[in-house]
Amino acid sequence: MTNLSNLSNPKGAKHYSKRKGCGLGSGHGRTSGRGHKGMKARSGGGVRAGFEGGQMPLYRKLPHRGFNNKNFTVDYAVVNVGCLEKLNLEEITRDDLVKAGLVRASDNLVKVLGNGKLTKKFVVKADKFSASAVQKIEAAGGKAVVNE
Repeated sequence: MTNLSNLSNPKGAKHYSKRKGCGLGSGHGRTSGRGHKGMKARSGGGVRAGFEGGQMPLYRKLPHRGFNNKNFTVDYAVVNVGCLEKLNLEEITRDDLVKAGLVRASDNLVKVLGNGKLTKKFVVKADKFSASAVQKIEAAGGKAVVNE
């Protein structure tokens, strides 16, 4: 019977890594496969990302316009209308969504999107609704209430 204690590699699957810097007779001594001098031969050497050999790099040639300040972005936790159907509640709030695991407790704002089908009627309280979500909730006889 095969188990972890008697497994072995197939022949040729395992090979030793090159031992560099072990003297001139080893074939990997002296410069240890790095060639002679130059930036890539030095310890810690090598070119940074985007370096083009001294030519003006592409990221400096292209224009940079505008600025998006991340401090002013508004992030919404997204919930689809189809997921609300499974909750079996008459009134759905942010706390209910957190309990159901549809939204994280750390998420401040909730937006309801219109993906999925609705058959039950209920009142949904959220910070924002898409037009299709409002249409589906009201078509099922429910109500979409925007939090103040």
